[in-house]
Parts: sequence; C-alpha cells; structure tokens
Amino acid sequence: MALCGAMIGAATGGWINDAYGRKKATLSADVVFVLGSIVMAVAPDPYVLILGRFLVGLGVGVASVTAPVYIAEASPSEIRGGLVSTNVLMITGGSFLSYLVNLAFTEVRGTWRWMLGVSGVPAVIQFFLMLFLPESPRWLYLKKDKSKAIAVLSKIYDPDRLEEEIDQLAAAFDEETNRRNTVGYWDVFKSKEMRLAFLAGAGLQAFQQFTGINTVMYYGPTIMQMAGFHSNQLALLLSLFVAAMNAIGTIVGIYLIDHVGRRKLALSSLAGVFLSLVLLAGAFLLQTSSHATGLYGWLAVIGVVLYIAFFAPGMGPVPWTVNSEIYPESYRGICGGMSATVNWISNLIVAQSFLSITGALGTGPTFLILAGITVLAFAFVIVFVPETKGLTFEEVERIWKERAGGSSNSREPLLAPGDQA
Repeated sequence: MALCGAMIGAATGGWINDAYGRKKATLSADVVFVLGSIVMAVAPDPYVLILGRFLVGLGVGVASVTAPVYIAEASPSEIRGGLVSTNVLMITGGSFLSYLVNLAFTEVRGTWRWMLGVSGVPAVIQFFLMLFLPESPRWLYLKKDKSKAIAVLSKIYDPDRLEEEIDQLAAAFDEETNRRNTVGYWDVFKSKEMRLAFLAGAGLQAFQQFTGINTVMYYGPTIMQMAGFHSNQLALLLSLFVAAMNAIGTIVGIYLIDHVGRRKLALSSLAGVFLSLVLLAGAFLLQTSSHATGLYGWLAVIGVVLYIAFFAPGMGPVPWTVNSEIYPESYRGICGGMSATVNWISNLIVAQSFLSITGALGTGPTFLILAGITVLAFAFVIVFVPETKGLTFEEVERIWKERAGGSSNSREPLLAPGDQA
C-alpha cells in the first residue's frame, strides 16, 4: 500500500510542483508523511494501519519527484549531478540508520508502533527547516517573480556568473511564453523531442528497478536464508552490512557522477551488476546440486555485496539525476512525476513478483532473468541516453531538438566536456 500511495503521489507531485512550486510541494509531502506516521502508530486495527501506509506512500511519492528537481534547479551545472546524488545518499543512508533505529526499538514495549511512529520525526524537522529555504529560482523566474528569482540566484553565483544565468533564464522565459500556459500529460507525447526525453528518463527509472535493486533491499534477509544462513539474527546482520554498502557506494557515486559523467557511470554500473547477478545465479544453481551449501552460501553473499558495490554509485543516482535535468522547465514537474511513477510501478511489480518467480523457477534462474534485463538496460543507455555532464538546462534541451530533427551536424557531446582531452 505504501508503494501504491507512492505511485499516486509521484503522479500528482509533478502537477503540484508546476502549479505551486517546489517548496510548497515539499512542505505538503512532509505534512502528509507526518499524518501517515501518526495514523500507523496509533492504528487500532490492520485497516487503519493500511491507511497510514498509504498516506506515508503519498508523501514519499511527492518527495521523490520534488527533491531532485529542487536541488537541480538551485545547483550550478558543474556540480549539479553530485548535489542531486546527495538526495540518493540521504535515502540509502536513511535506510541504514532505520535498521539501527529499529534494532534499538526491539528492546522497547510496543515495538512496531514506535518503529512506525518515529518515522514522522525527520519529516517534522524537514518541514521547519524548509520554511527557511527559498523557492527554486528557475520556478520563480518563469512564474514572473523575477526579483525574488534574482535574489536567490545572487546567493548561489558570483556577479559574473549571475549575469550569465539571468540571460539564460530570460531566454528560457521567452521560449516558455511562446508555448501553452499549461502543459498536460498528453502534451508530453505530442512533441517528438519530449517523447525522446521522456523515453530516456522513464526508461532509466524502469531499468533501475527491473535490474533487481529492491529484490536485494526488500528481501535481503530472505535471500541470505535462501543461501543457507537460516539464523534470523545472522541474516539481518548480513543485510545490515548490505545496507551500509549501499550508502557507501552512493558516496562514491556523488564524486563520480560529475567527474565521469552520467552515461559512462550508468554503463560501467550495469556491466558490474550483470557480472554480480551471474555470480549470484551461479551460487544458487551450484548450491542446489551440491551438499557444500556453506561455500556457495558465502559465494552468494559475495555476489550480493558486489551487486550493491556496482549498483549504488551508478544506477542508484543516475536515473534521478538525469530526470532532474533533461526536461524543459514547463515539462520538468510533470515529466519528473510521470517518470517517478514509472519507477514506483516497476518497484511494485518487482517486489510483488520476486518471491513468486523464485518459487516457480528457483532462485538461480530468477537472477539469470535479472541479468538478461541488465543487458537490455545496457543497450538502452547506449542508444537513448545522452551525456548531460556539465551542460546547462538550455544545452540539454538543444540535444533533444537536434535528435528530434535528425540533424546530421548535431552538437550533442558524445563525450562530456573535458573528456576529449
């Protein structure tokens, strides 16, 4: 139900972002999340608990759309990828901390109520801190509040760079005024350049999930037990280590995404994920035909750790970063919401089908299927995802126009700026 709520929250979050701004969207997500946490904590029966989960999902869905866009629009282009990736670090780091917090609450009466209720505390903190943060300068400028936009930009850029940014915003504003005042969901599919941009963004979000990340994160303890570690405590301890690796890998990704580039990082990440999934599949296939379960169990653990080590720096942050920067301003909220909805739908499909598929085919063949999907994802990135490292929003928009027009002298950089040397 949390995933269902997140899908709806992501789908409506794009519209909220465009209509009311990034700041108000974040504040509304915090309010809904706190309300859901309280409902879960005091739930007298399972039905009220399910309602609380749904409300929490709504808040998560809106936040998943808003945070990357807000960060991207308030960031200089040369460090935009790293700053957007910090949002993913907060997610993976928060997952690790939640393991520790829940472990502490196992010693408290009313364990599960505390576990669910305390999740509202970070949302309360963010709500009050967000009150002191400005609205996105790009959203302000394009909503004709230019003086406030310039005031915000002046806190980000030095005077020389400030003038350049204002000129780019002015050009973007002129182009936006030539478009319709309101953009609907169907408008995304009417323009070839927007179809190409949305295909790249939504495809990355789908492949992020279908390459299996949440089978590892949701069912980590279960996978450990499938590998032969039947102790609940040991399985949870190994999963805690996996969560820590996820957070550490994201820190590496923050550095690499603006140095290596989004496209190269995604491709290298997928190559490592493929090898890790093949290792995992091999460990489970060999385990079923051998009595040496201990050896192959540890091989499976190594496969999971390697999977996270390759996934976290690349396919963890890259889809969110790319989706925060590939759409024109008037489409950024709605396309970001639609692509995030694709992510949550894919998440739900994988989460609900993993155990059923492993029960029908076996764990080894299931991981081989994920490895095959990873090959498709690798090909998808090569064909459809351009490099956006170091580019302004206007330069990224030009890429889609040139691709849509089939220009033979496209100015799209196959290598990111500086890589040619």
